[in-house]
Amino acid sequence: MMNLKAHTPTPTTPALIGLTSSEAEERLAELGPNTLPNPEPPSPLKVFLVQFRNPIIFILLLASALSFATGRIEDALFILVVLLINASIGTYQEYSADRAAAALRKLEQPLANVIRDGVACRIEAKRLVVGDLVLLESGDRIPADLTLVDASDLRCDESLLTGESMPVPKGETVEGSPDETGSSLLLLAGALVTRGRAKGVVTATGAATMLGRIAVELGRASSSQPPLVARLAKFTNALAVFVGLAALVLVLAGFMRGLLLHDLVMMSVGLAVSAVPEGLPIAISVALAVSMRRMAARNVIVRSMPAVEALGSTTLIATDKTGTLTSNVQTVTEIRLPDGTDIVLDAHADLDRCEIRANGLDGDLVRERARRLLRAALLANEGSLVRRDDLWVAAGDTVDVALLAAGRKARIGLEELNDRYPLAARIAYEPERKYAASFHHGNDRIHVFVKGASEVLIEMADRMDVAGCAVDIDRAWLLAQKEQMTTRGLRVLAFAEGEVGATPAESLGHGHLVDLVFLGLAGLQDPVRPEVPNAMKDCRAAGVEVVMVTGDDPRTAAAIARDAGLNIHPSQVVSGHDIDEAERAGDRRLDEITSRARIYARVQPAQKSAIVESLIRNGHIVAVTGDGVNDGPALKRAHVGVAMGLRGTEVAKESADLVITDDNFASIVAGIAEGRAAYRNIRKVVLMSVATGAAEVLLFLLALPFGLPMPLLAVQLLWLNLVTNGIQDLALAGGSPEGDELAAPPRSPLEPVLDRAMIRRVVQSTVVIGGAAFLAFQWMLAHGYGVPEARNITLLIFVMFENVQTLASSSERRSIFSADILRNRFLLLSVLTAQTIHISAMYVPWLSTTLALSPITPLEWCLSMLLASSLVLVTEVDKFFSRRRRDRSFRVA
Repeated sequence: MMNLKAHTPTPTTPALIGLTSSEAEERLAELGPNTLPNPEPPSPLKVFLVQFRNPIIFILLLASALSFATGRIEDALFILVVLLINASIGTYQEYSADRAAAALRKLEQPLANVIRDGVACRIEAKRLVVGDLVLLESGDRIPADLTLVDASDLRCDESLLTGESMPVPKGETVEGSPDETGSSLLLLAGALVTRGRAKGVVTATGAATMLGRIAVELGRASSSQPPLVARLAKFTNALAVFVGLAALVLVLAGFMRGLLLHDLVMMSVGLAVSAVPEGLPIAISVALAVSMRRMAARNVIVRSMPAVEALGSTTLIATDKTGTLTSNVQTVTEIRLPDGTDIVLDAHADLDRCEIRANGLDGDLVRERARRLLRAALLANEGSLVRRDDLWVAAGDTVDVALLAAGRKARIGLEELNDRYPLAARIAYEPERKYAASFHHGNDRIHVFVKGASEVLIEMADRMDVAGCAVDIDRAWLLAQKEQMTTRGLRVLAFAEGEVGATPAESLGHGHLVDLVFLGLAGLQDPVRPEVPNAMKDCRAAGVEVVMVTGDDPRTAAAIARDAGLNIHPSQVVSGHDIDEAERAGDRRLDEITSRARIYARVQPAQKSAIVESLIRNGHIVAVTGDGVNDGPALKRAHVGVAMGLRGTEVAKESADLVITDDNFASIVAGIAEGRAAYRNIRKVVLMSVATGAAEVLLFLLALPFGLPMPLLAVQLLWLNLVTNGIQDLALAGGSPEGDELAAPPRSPLEPVLDRAMIRRVVQSTVVIGGAAFLAFQWMLAHGYGVPEARNITLLIFVMFENVQTLASSSERRSIFSADILRNRFLLLSVLTAQTIHISAMYVPWLSTTLALSPITPLEWCLSMLLASSLVLVTEVDKFFSRRRRDRSFRVA
């Protein structure tokens, strides 16, 4: 194999300098952003027309036609007006939810590493232009069509575009079989870098890329329906069957009593429309969309709507350490030389004022003793740290940046080092190897500098540096030094150097890492984020367990876990070696380990999937975090995959359901709270819709068998559905979190929406509302009220009852008189609006005639309100005993 333009950087090549900012802006203005064609969302008119694609709507249209045919023009017109108003409300809800989801998708902008003005920086991929020099590494998604100018051990997964299942090598050709198409030097937008490093020049962006041309032909696929919405739609259909049977019974009973067929048909239609919550799926979508928007405000971007629901039942979070529990601001605080010399580095942000010191040594001598180790740290480095406008600007891996900062503190000039040791080749860091190396020209020889995991380099090296002399390595001594550092929570890296005889740069590789001299250890500190301990407390209160999965040393991981507030016992710390042995022993052995373990240290990315699958077998609903290309399988297998937005690879983000924009563990906990709030709001809408609909059915089931006339006309039923639903559904669906979402254990994922508690409350409300309305209707007829007057007051009673039911449904536990409920302005406004609309209808001539409404006396108002308040008494008593049972269960727990 012969590598083309690999391992052989040529600084004089114009492409390696990159564009200037002004050139890039000119090209961006000329060619447009690097984005794929994105069809506009459906227009409001199209969404409006879709609202009529509903069996209930067809029934109403049939009823309207029947009314026209029988001369009841006002009834027919009213039905059509109701249809238009319902369709308008549905259009507003659905169109708003679609636009909100589209706005959230725009928040998740992919990023690209480029060289602009000669400096590496990170920009939004949509701002890439032809001619940009892009830097790629393992885990990146290629942001545009590129031509390679430099590559190191590069492999790409192009299955998205070519169907090729295996990653293909890039920058390579076989001698004697030249790549005539140049495909080995072409990187296609949308492909994934599965291994290696590369630099490439952008040759096409946006619709001009191969991926863009495919997108133009295929368009964008529609979003899938969330499982919860699908389950509720099925529930609505089942309820429709029940209501249909009830309506059939009523029609038969009325027909036997000699009622007019038209009246019976209209009554059954109105009852079906009122009792079946056909708008429930839309209301649920609104609830999920509102929660997605709230999560975005809390640094959680939802890529899959069902994840909002899944968060509510999460029982365990498997989290990374670096950057998630910690601040991801690595700082070298200690250097330990092989002779035991301990050098301390200040952790101040101002690099020019930092000190480097050791007991018994002056500053110059300390810097001299550390110089050899730091030289290896600076040369085997792919980061960037430059001063701009009195500020230090960093780019690259945080560990590389920390090592560059340590070199600056020791007053080592990186430019001078690069001039003295020109780069010949590089071995990029990969998790499987646990080390990186660079080869440099110098004095007719090739110098090699290596950095990596301490146990790996201690094993690789043959000698160690003691006061400038290479002596036989004492591996036990070095491992003991490393153990002392890790027990204090430091992340420990090791460094080594060696020499290679004159060798062509393109042939340099892993086989030349021999006869290495061990230079020492560097301890890096990454402090725990200040908000993480409180987030851990919230998890404990919420019944959500937390485990840490990290590639760090077990002692380092345990120290960080204690600082983060994760209570652990030494027996709960397991290593990747333990996981490997357990996998070989079988699933049962692995499940035994994961049932007790809380820290998984020195874990290979490939082992993460096995851990997640084992946790799932143990009965957990798992949310797992990840940022690397190898985290993709684990993110897919978990119930909720959480990718890191700042340091996460595109592979991780596309495998995940959520993206945390600030890489913060506390944001995951906030997302769980929002997910639980969304599920609560869904339950509120279901409770209100089902209870009120069932009460209307009960009213008719009681009235007709007792020989009473129809309690409400068909148009009155339609009016009741119009006034009490829509606005109030939306108010409940978009209600604010109650604040105690993390004060209870997670719900079971098998728990139905209508659980035992919900069924009890539906039955209570149905009996109270339907029974009270029936008794009031019967009493009025027995005491001289005419049928129209009795229906008028019965309709008002139902409106009041459903308004009270809305307020009672706003919390499953809190009193209707709670200050939090009374502060929910949107909820109160929806209730007042419904009541105001109904009162106004009594005084609007055409509307009052159509609905058979008329003003009522103050006494009738007071009696109706008193009757509706009976529901408050019933729900308050039920909530009181529910709170007592809950508090008692907490005390027992």
